[in-house]
Amino acid sequence: MTSINNKVGITSLLKKSATAAVCTALVACAGNPYVRHAERNDVITLGDSIFDLSGELQQFLEGPEMANTTFRDYTLSGAKLSGGIVAKPVVEQYQDAQADDPNINVIVMDGGGNDILLPAMIFDPYECKTTWYRPELSDKCTSLVDDVYVDTVNLLNQMKQNDVQQVIYLGYYYTTGNKTDLHQAIDYGDRRLIDACNNTTVSCQFVDPRSNITSEDVLSDNIHPNTSGSQKLAQAIWPYLEAVL
Repeated sequence: MTSINNKVGITSLLKKSATAAVCTALVACAGNPYVRHAERNDVITLGDSIFDLSGELQQFLEGPEMANTTFRDYTLSGAKLSGGIVAKPVVEQYQDAQADDPNINVIVMDGGGNDILLPAMIFDPYECKTTWYRPELSDKCTSLVDDVYVDTVNLLNQMKQNDVQQVIYLGYYYTTGNKTDLHQAIDYGDRRLIDACNNTTVSCQFVDPRSNITSEDVLSDNIHPNTSGSQKLAQAIWPYLEAVL
């Protein structure tokens, strides 16, 4: 029994170490700290490193050509939608924002990408990567994404209970280079995020970036947006945000 426990402990430690390594190499966990006070405290952003790594997406949204004001920012690089050891998940980011100031009318967010990406980049236990011998998305991966869907709907419904007026939910674009084997998982993930927006009680607008973002808009890590990518994402979000400011 002791030997089994030791093996379990070693396996757990290896998984945590691998997660940290992936975070450093791929998910870019440096990012930026919370911005708890802004000119428009009633508008917040939640999410992962698509927003947080460079901060450029939010800077474009807040800039003189768009909102020309500032929003509270709770995005964290490496964040999953719920759970995880890399960064505080989106569910808890929202709790922190509520604790700071519960008067939240508009939320711009993403979430759920790292729930798929982090496991896939370590051991791919859910088989979310497609291969020559497994060309279709696995049942394990669709079940994982379906779980994220449930967590997303629960979070969005909680926002409605807290009197949030509008959620603008940014979906995920295609990874590039040596990570194109995640495209089917991204397609299914976005489809379920669209379902979440449609099946929640809060007013939710899904923004689909897949047709706008090309490899020229993505950093060499094949995941995160460069400046042109962040600008394109902001331009896709802005019409919906402008309408509710």
